[in-house]
Amino acid sequence: MRLDKFICACTELSRTQAKKAISNGDIFVDDASITKSSFKIDAQSKIVYLGRRLLLQGARYIMLNKPLDTVCTSIDDDARSVMGLLGAEERKALHIAGRLDIDTTGLVILTDDGAWSHRITSPKKKCGKRYRVRLIEPVSENVATCFKQGVQLNGEKNLTRPAEVEILSPYEVLLTIHEGKYHQVKRMFAALNNRVIQLHREKVGGIQLDESLGSGEWRYLTAAEISSVV
Repeated sequence: MRLDKFICACTELSRTQAKKAISNGDIFVDDASITKSSFKIDAQSKIVYLGRRLLLQGARYIMLNKPLDTVCTSIDDDARSVMGLLGAEERKALHIAGRLDIDTTGLVILTDDGAWSHRITSPKKKCGKRYRVRLIEPVSENVATCFKQGVQLNGEKNLTRPAEVEILSPYEVLLTIHEGKYHQVKRMFAALNNRVIQLHREKVGGIQLDESLGSGEWRYLTAAEISSVV
């Protein structure tokens, strides 16, 4: 992960303050002064700030930008698992708070704090998940009304909960849902005789995917992001 993000996770410094501390030469990585904020570190790196070694303490909270054709499983030896994108130390005891399909990309949250992740995944909490959706057919004019009222999914007894749609173009929308049924987004559009051809999760609750994270990259959540989950 980036050095400045690690500093923020281990101290009370803001991103701006962390960058300044790095540029001032206050940070040492493996006994070498590092002045580049984007410097990449790993679990074995020894980071020292003003003579004090920094260690991540307590529960861990991670955001990861899931690539295409990776699976959300906690099995370490699955070569396609998102867990393989983390270091051996980072992935210990972590679980995924809200999985994505193999062909869906974007925000995945991992943690070892079960009570916290329950607030994301429990239907009772109605935690919003926003997706960028690409469709094979032009979006219907009544999509916002239909999704707000709830749609009947094949094989389900009840309608989906109200969802919000922002139409970006005839073939692309932002969809926010507040539950997590199996293949829900794809099935919602199938109920309107359309088909999802690309799906990317951008946001979970108040946590938005960091635009600086490339596909397969990750970072620890900030204190503000962690506390946004209530």
